[in-house]
Amino acid sequence: MTAQMDEMATGAIPAEMTAIGIAEPGGPEALVPEVRPVPAPGAGEVLIRVAAAGVNRPDMLQRQGKYPPPPGASDIPGLEVSGTVVAAGEGADMLVGQRVCALLSGGGYAQYAVAPMGQCLPVPDGYDLVEAAALPETLFTVWTNLFERAYAVEGDVVLVHGGASGIGTMAITLCNLFDIEIIVTCGSDEKCAQAMAWGANHAINYKTRDFVAEVKRITGGAGVQAVLDMVGGDYLPRNIECLAEEGRHVSIAVLGGAKATIFLPTLMSRRLTLTGSTLRGRSSGFKSLVADEIMRTVWSFAGEGKLRPAMDMRFALEDAASAHARMEAGEHFGKIVLVV
Repeated sequence: MTAQMDEMATGAIPAEMTAIGIAEPGGPEALVPEVRPVPAPGAGEVLIRVAAAGVNRPDMLQRQGKYPPPPGASDIPGLEVSGTVVAAGEGADMLVGQRVCALLSGGGYAQYAVAPMGQCLPVPDGYDLVEAAALPETLFTVWTNLFERAYAVEGDVVLVHGGASGIGTMAITLCNLFDIEIIVTCGSDEKCAQAMAWGANHAINYKTRDFVAEVKRITGGAGVQAVLDMVGGDYLPRNIECLAEEGRHVSIAVLGGAKATIFLPTLMSRRLTLTGSTLRGRSSGFKSLVADEIMRTVWSFAGEGKLRPAMDMRFALEDAASAHARMEAGEHFGKIVLVV
């Protein structure tokens, strides 16, 4: 009998659960099911009986030994989950019994996970819990970087790289909701077509076309108001060429290289802004403020059925290695999810 079946049969939270551990840094095969103690929620935290967990690129980096969890976070991978709150620490008991999705600093690949109360969002009635698990990490990331740091607003044109990724597809969704024109780059004509079908205004195959020239063509030479970049390296000076005057560039990853050379007089003469951020290591207080802003400005769209993730494939929790193998192959469009 699994831990969750035991809870449903007896009404008691079990002492142990199945979780996915990392045997040693390496390939997808390093992900192995383990028996772990069910975590206990502290003050301001809730214990979630996990229905599903989203798979994200930082999970792959952690598995490879390149992205250790922040101090105090679980060593179990997984940055987002959905499920039902079954227990709570001091000050968080009002959420017991609620269906939620939550942003985590780790611990999502498991039958139970602990989350700060402030990082939980209520899942609307009728909303698929598996889809809900695919929302928090990309939603928080795109909102804080494209809308808060890059100040994207109605009428802007933005460029987002990785248009077929979870980040890219969430950016498309949010730009559609807030009347922002979005240009994305993808690595194949097939993915460009998928991005267009999902709602991108323009999709550029970066392997066959020069995205700088294409952005200038699309914008009539004016450039874009903002760039959301996960590539880094030699993309940075090319992205700067795509920016309009007063444009904003936000870096959120460095998949293509951690160093770049830029011509500073261009920044000064065109009054450009270069910024960037990471989310996992930020404080719970900061993430709770983001969750509150999302609740006030975005979450109603979830209840209306307009805020949904692009879903790729679903894997059983115990098959996490196959989920990572699919992400590493780069064949996915949207989010990969583990179903518990």
